[in-house]
Amino acid sequence: MRNERYYGDGIFTVAKAAGLALTISVLGAVIFAAILRICNLRGELVYPINQAIKGIALIVGTLVAVHGEKGWLKGGIAGLLFTSLSYLAFSALGGDFSLSWLIFAELILAFVIGGIGGMLAVNVKKS
Repeated sequence: MRNERYYGDGIFTVAKAAGLALTISVLGAVIFAAILRICNLRGELVYPINQAIKGIALIVGTLVAVHGEKGWLKGGIAGLLFTSLSYLAFSALGGDFSLSWLIFAELILAFVIGGIGGMLAVNVKKS
C-alpha cells in the first residue's frame, strides 16, 4: 500500500473519483437519452434509471480512483462532491436550479455508495 505523505493527495484522489464518476454519469445519461428517443419507455422509469446510472458511475469512479487509507471517507466525500457537481451540471442543462428534499436524500445516498466503493477500492487488491 502506498503511503500518503501529502494532504493534497487525498484531495486529488477525491476530485479524481468525483470527476470520473461525473464523466461516466454524463455519458450514461447521453446513451440513455438516445435509447429513450428510439424506444417507447414509460416516463416513471426515467428517474430510477438515472439514479442507477449515477450509482454505477460513483461506484466505478471510486473503485478506479480511491487508494491508500480511509477509503470509506474518501469515497463518501467523492460521492458528496459528485452529487453536487452533477446537480449543477444537470440543472444547468435543464435550466432549473430549484432545490427539493430529494437532493438531500441523494447526498446521503451518494455518501453511502461512495463510502462502500471506497472501502472496496482500498481492500480489494488491484492486479
